[in-house]
Amino acid sequence: MRFADIQMLRYNLPGFEALTSSQKAYIYYLSEATLWGRDITFDQFGKYNLLIRRTLEAIYTSKLQNTKQASEGSKDSADDAALETYLKRVWFSNGIYHHYGCEKFVPEFSQDYFIKEVRKIDDALLPLPKEQLLSIIIPIIFNPNLLPKRVNKTNGEDLVATSACNYYEGLTQEEVENFSHQHPLNSTLRKIDGKITEDVWHIGGKYGKTIEKIVENLLKAREYAENEQQKKIIDLLVEYYHSGDAKVFDDYCIEWIKETEGRIDFVNGFIEVYGDPLGIKASWEGIVEYKDLEACRRTKAISDNAQWFEDHSPVAKQFKKEKVRGVIANAVCAAMIGGDEYPSTAIGINLPNAEWIRAQYGSKSVTISNFMKAYDEASKESGFLEEFVSDADTISMIRKYGEQCDSLHTDLHECLGHGSGKLLPGVSQDALKAYGNTIEEARADLFALYYIADEKLLSLGLVPDMEAYKASYYTYIMNGLLTQAVRIKEGSDYEEAHMRNRALIAQWALHHSDGNIEICETVAADGEKKHFVVIKDYEELRKSFGILLAEIQRIKSEGDYEAARDMVETYGVKIDPTLHHETLARYKKLNIAPYKGFINPKMTPIFDEQGKITDVTLDYTETMEQQMMRYSTDYSIYMSKV
Repeated sequence: MRFADIQMLRYNLPGFEALTSSQKAYIYYLSEATLWGRDITFDQFGKYNLLIRRTLEAIYTSKLQNTKQASEGSKDSADDAALETYLKRVWFSNGIYHHYGCEKFVPEFSQDYFIKEVRKIDDALLPLPKEQLLSIIIPIIFNPNLLPKRVNKTNGEDLVATSACNYYEGLTQEEVENFSHQHPLNSTLRKIDGKITEDVWHIGGKYGKTIEKIVENLLKAREYAENEQQKKIIDLLVEYYHSGDAKVFDDYCIEWIKETEGRIDFVNGFIEVYGDPLGIKASWEGIVEYKDLEACRRTKAISDNAQWFEDHSPVAKQFKKEKVRGVIANAVCAAMIGGDEYPSTAIGINLPNAEWIRAQYGSKSVTISNFMKAYDEASKESGFLEEFVSDADTISMIRKYGEQCDSLHTDLHECLGHGSGKLLPGVSQDALKAYGNTIEEARADLFALYYIADEKLLSLGLVPDMEAYKASYYTYIMNGLLTQAVRIKEGSDYEEAHMRNRALIAQWALHHSDGNIEICETVAADGEKKHFVVIKDYEELRKSFGILLAEIQRIKSEGDYEAARDMVETYGVKIDPTLHHETLARYKKLNIAPYKGFINPKMTPIFDEQGKITDVTLDYTETMEQQMMRYSTDYSIYMSKV
């Protein structure tokens, strides 16, 4: 399925049928808990998102039920199609802002059309009386200058005041940075009568009714847990959802790391801080997974040797961990995704994020094998390599090694990169402020890039030969210098942390390569100019990655904010306008959607006479529209109050 700049994919659950009935039931109720957090994410991503989504859904439903549709080719017909596309974009991005670029969507239907359609709907089907509703959401949707970006990271601007994410009300960046957060991840800060207060996200507080539903399903899942440690984890998470206490969440994270015996695992809660311009408040997300037993051989080999990798890292000794603790890595199959993980999701996860927990207890990492397989299948025969890779031999090399190296890079990034290094005593994990996420992602990527070319991987049987890493190096540099820009509107800068990280590494390598990396121009037979990346010496490039890794780790370990800002702003933000224009034009000819997301399988439990689940069936036929409307109907309590 395609719409706007997005392609929707399906992912399979290999091996699910072979699980026991109890394991399937455990996955089912964890999945229900995952789906219930959706509205929280919508609200976090923008104060008006739920009002707008529900209004659009009411119009969409009305039109589906109306047998007198506008005639083909009429003005209403064109507006109807534009409204449906806009609604799909809102569904996909959990709100009215692009999930990657963070800019507000521009509707391709008219304001008059929208007002007319809203006024056709019964007030009982709308989130507010229609005239009150219209007075609120019309300027939000149609005024491009009002709340234009969900997350703004433009250097020199007040990042809080200019970001539309719904974590702060009435505060400046300076006020947020100077505030002592009692609930850093799970609260909204509001300024009321000159006083800053924390509106905590827990049962009895903000999002309380929705969290009650999450907890209800977590407790049902507990009955089917594989072991006592899983039950303990659920108990602590439930306690946290009741109290909102950050200490309890830390206890939960520590116990979650310890659970390694079960085949099934999950993440559920306020986790990642990429949606906050200051990297403090966390969006809600959920994922349920089970081990891919065959692929776990690769991740086990990496995690078992974590101390070797740390000891041989090119970073300065004072920034290395003397003892790497609890690096646990698995390849998994995702069974359900929700919140900030849905529909656009990561292919690897490393948690918890708290540096002190990582240092004392370790971390758990996963590479999501069924997502990677779905992406690989979707990319075949697209013509992308032929268009952007410099020569036939390099294309052949990428086809030979690329898929294997992509998985290995993700393993190294998640399993070792995020778990490597240490902060010096007294350095806060928030010292790098708005640049912290980009520096952290660069650190993990550089760790992976440095070690994917190491003979240690050959000795562990993880690469077929010492040529394989070159495929990873070429595609990474090409992406950072050229092709990732297809996701950015012409004239814009990189804003998202992962994109800034890739640009930073590639641009730094280009400018410090002494001609080893070049962007070379060729002229095709038809006179069209095209630019390609050329790498002359891969071994020298590895040395460059090692030098940059050492500096990035120093910046993080010392909390050197000025150096972080200079590094990111110099290499990670700007896009060459000439190359950007050319890359967009070349990519457009391929007719490839630059973004992809997933439709979840639909799970149906089968109960016995005692109410116990005996089996869970999977349905892969649900369309995106059917799934989104079902989620809005079956997993929605919270109503935005404005």
